[in-house]
Amino acid sequence: MLTQAQIDFYNENGFLHIPQMFTKAEIDELSDEMDRLVTDWSFTSPGWTGPWRQAYMDPETEKKSKLTAMHDLHFYSSAWCRAVTHCKLTTAIADLIGPNVELHHSTMHIKPPQNGHPFPMHQDNPFYQHTNGRYVDTLVHLDDTFHENGEIRFLAGSHKAGALTHITETEAGPCTPHLPTNLYALEDTVAVPAKRGDVVLFSIHTIHGSYINTTKQPRRLVRVGYRDPQNIQLAGQSYGRAGLMVQGYRDRREGQPLFGQA
Repeated sequence: MLTQAQIDFYNENGFLHIPQMFTKAEIDELSDEMDRLVTDWSFTSPGWTGPWRQAYMDPETEKKSKLTAMHDLHFYSSAWCRAVTHCKLTTAIADLIGPNVELHHSTMHIKPPQNGHPFPMHQDNPFYQHTNGRYVDTLVHLDDTFHENGEIRFLAGSHKAGALTHITETEAGPCTPHLPTNLYALEDTVAVPAKRGDVVLFSIHTIHGSYINTTKQPRRLVRVGYRDPQNIQLAGQSYGRAGLMVQGYRDRREGQPLFGQA
């Protein structure tokens, strides 16, 4: 699926943009299903907590900023189940992490119009900690992204540092994991605008973030996580849950029991 040049770019930079992974018909269906999921199942909240909010937003914007989200769309929609098991996509993942690929999760991230939640600089590892970097996050784009609606931005090559310690506690109590705003800035990142139907892949250790959505339309993405099945999860989202094998085979570790039966 991927050329050697694409693989080399990912290994060097920690991210990769693949145009038109999904056809217009496929993305139209996924878009319609997204609208239905938003109405029936999603929730809207102020989003991530922490002192980074004051660094990224003025007080009035911070009060209004919202995020619409839900986990595991493939449990609710057959169209999204087909999307996360899409052969071209999972083959691309296999080109990056090896022949055996396990689906870990899917998560909706919608930035509502005008005050759609920005994201501070962070790695994804603190949210679902794994033992190594053989884990690729995928952003499925349902809308074109650009600066005004908060396209994804990466600190190129940052994955090479491995898992970093994030801020998770403040004087006021626990907060959403993020990196110190005085050390990591969005201004230093590479913007990766993408078109509807594109995907953007990145390592679980690549530092990334995004600006607020200031447009009159929502910015809709779905993040899908894939891992080598031998990359053991330590904590976080979907911890202890087996995922579908979407490429290859799950080799049995010594003493590994069968998955539990209800």
